[in-house]
Amino acid sequence: MTSRIPRDSRLRLVRPRPLAAAPRAMNQRRSRRPAPRPPEGTPAPAELARMARSGLAGAARVAHWADAALRPGRDGASPDGKGTLSEATAELAAEELGLTPAQVRADWDTARLAGLVEVHGDSARPGWRLRAWDRDDSAVLRGWVALFDAWSLAHPEPRGYEPSAVAEVVSAMPQVLSFLQLSAGPVPVAQLLDLLGQRVTELRTERCEIPYGPQPEPVQQPQATDDTPLDDLLDWALHALASVGALTYGDAQATLTPLGSWAVWVKLEQICVAAQSPAGNIEQSAEDMLRGCSQLRPNAARAEYRAWLAARTVGSAVGQLIDAARGEDALLRGLAFEALRVVGAPAEPDVRAAVDEATLRPYALLWLAEHDGIDPEDAHEVLTREEATWMWVDTAAAVADHGEAPLLVRHLESAIQPTVPMLLDEVRAVGHPRTVQVLVALAAAHPDPALAKAVRRAAFQVHTGGS
Repeated sequence: MTSRIPRDSRLRLVRPRPLAAAPRAMNQRRSRRPAPRPPEGTPAPAELARMARSGLAGAARVAHWADAALRPGRDGASPDGKGTLSEATAELAAEELGLTPAQVRADWDTARLAGLVEVHGDSARPGWRLRAWDRDDSAVLRGWVALFDAWSLAHPEPRGYEPSAVAEVVSAMPQVLSFLQLSAGPVPVAQLLDLLGQRVTELRTERCEIPYGPQPEPVQQPQATDDTPLDDLLDWALHALASVGALTYGDAQATLTPLGSWAVWVKLEQICVAAQSPAGNIEQSAEDMLRGCSQLRPNAARAEYRAWLAARTVGSAVGQLIDAARGEDALLRGLAFEALRVVGAPAEPDVRAAVDEATLRPYALLWLAEHDGIDPEDAHEVLTREEATWMWVDTAAAVADHGEAPLLVRHLESAIQPTVPMLLDEVRAVGHPRTVQVLVALAAAHPDPALAKAVRRAAFQVHTGGS
């Protein structure tokens, strides 16, 4: 039997496309279909958001404390490039919040995985989800889903196991979670262990390579549970999922929480919890107008931009759009520059000044190239490889936050690197604050187990600062 997945140790990308085409992916929508309804008994989004806020209350509290206590220019994180709290900062937070330093560090780690804080080298800053924490239920739910996707990073894995065995269990857990979701109630751990063993065996069979030429008599392949004791790994996985609030685990059985059941259903249906477009876009601030236009097709969005611009002076409108682009939401950054394309020549001085800002530089360079008459399909050539990679991650963050899983998988093809390992190396080096969340989301969305494993490993290395 041959593998159903062609083997290529280089994990080569197919049909690389110009990076300038990547932001357009956000506006490529499939034909609309009626949105599937969640299973009966699923709480309303507002109730789910309340549960998520409750589960992430500690992380949000530490993130808010850091936002108030640690301002630019102060030492808050250790100079290790991982955004870990310094000893002094952890002790100060523990004293002011009435916690232990260990609790502060745990909550800080959770805040990073949920996107409440974003790490920039030796410092950290509030994520856009933290800014929207009290007013935007969908932002809260996206933060919780980001933590859910990163469950394997949220709880230390057991020692003494080969990384490949751990990766197999991580790859097999979606099927275990799907079974829990369909069961809609407690499931004995023994039953989950049996299912996990079957799935791990299937993963190994799918990787099987049969060499050419005469072969010896086939021998009975051992089951996964014969050569790899999965009990401890399943126990670790269930504890990790319980630690992020996806399930309850005790008395030799596991049950999905309402949040966990909803998240698994969302994954199965490939549905994103999208922010609702506000009514009256023309009267809104730049940020709210852009968010309201995010669900529109390109032509309809440009009409909205023109109407919004017509109601304001050029200087005021351009300033508001640039400010919106400086925010934490990568989708709004891309849309802001689309609106600036509608402004045209009057926006050039402000866009040219934005070249000096690292976050805006790739977008500004593309805008200026197109303004100077370069074909949009060729404009990406003005970017350095590092700038192109940074923008790839930024666009991927927008897709992960606001798009569907297939869009994130297709976005992989827009990278300029010829192979996935090269892409992962350069993504890790570029230092984008959303790197871990992007890689975790891509690993969760990609159907190729080998590629997903490589991406997941890269996410873990970025998260831990390893190599």
